Amino acid sequence: MSKTQAQSNLAEILRPINAAKTPVTKLSPFGDFVRNVVFPFCRRKWKQSTRGTTEDRIRFHLIEPLEKRPIGSFERDELQSLLDMKAASGLSFSTVAHLRWDLHQIFDFAVAEGAIRRNPAELLFTPKGCTTTPTRSMNAKEVKKLFEVLELRERLIVKFGVIAGMRPGEIFALRRGAISKYYADINERVYRGIIDTPKSTKSVRKAAFSEGLLKDLAAWMKQMPDTGSAAWLFPSENLNKPLSRNNVWRRHIRPKLQSVGLDWVNFLVLRRTHSTLMRGMNVDPKLVADQQGHAVDVNLNVYTEVPVELKKQAVDGLESVLIN
Repeated sequence: MSKTQAQSNLAEILRPINAAKTPVTKLSPFGDFVRNVVFPFCRRKWKQSTRGTTEDRIRFHLIEPLEKRPIGSFERDELQSLLDMKAASGLSFSTVAHLRWDLHQIFDFAVAEGAIRRNPAELLFTPKGCTTTPTRSMNAKEVKKLFEVLELRERLIVKFGVIAGMRPGEIFALRRGAISKYYADINERVYRGIIDTPKSTKSVRKAAFSEGLLKDLAAWMKQMPDTGSAAWLFPSENLNKPLSRNNVWRRHIRPKLQSVGLDWVNFLVLRRTHSTLMRGMNVDPKLVADQQGHAVDVNLNVYTEVPVELKKQAVDGLESVLIN
């Protein structure tokens, strides 16, 4: 690394040590408090992906506008007005909700450090005016159209999402050695080019494959130049690292989706489609959650959309009970 980068890295390493020499008080600047107290502690539990997104969000939306303010100078209404302003600027509901949680956690640290007596972010709420994006999933006809328009490699990637319910980071981190007779051992993921462990303990699992997926998988593995167990299932051109999810989607998948009117589909839609179609088949939610690698409530409340046809069956059943 360059001398400048080395000095920057050294300053980051020494920051919490130097900060420890100065007691935290209600007059401590907000920016210094977050960088010297909150970040060093949270980094001990954050995964690389969480650290990157969380720290970037806090730096841009909170530290930058509140940098020099004393940590003890904030009131509840002021913090709520900040969230209102962020919502009015067009930020998504998810981003503003995360900022609300960030503020709550930061001031929890301030209370724990004895800098303030109460948390001014305790009663904050996510404003109603936040931008929300309607959630969508594909129906069976759309999935069939998707499979038909893609070439072998891209079709296999999409099938891992729709049929196996896998996350994109898990798909592109697959190695030949992780593939068994009818499932894959999910024990790695790739995020922004960094190989890491899966998102949570539930994410470490065996993801089952369908017969059609296995057929495409066998055909693809025959074409791979590297047959070693450590070889990436979807390697980049130099074979030394996994294929970039963004590149393959932008260059090879999205153009085909646009040609059949499915340009709104992304990796999240693939997983949501898996949950929704499984729900339509009345598959046990616990089984679906285990296949996707998360808790049952996440499967039902985040990923699954109940088809209107099932709602119709339910209300028809209710009416028949009431009338008969």
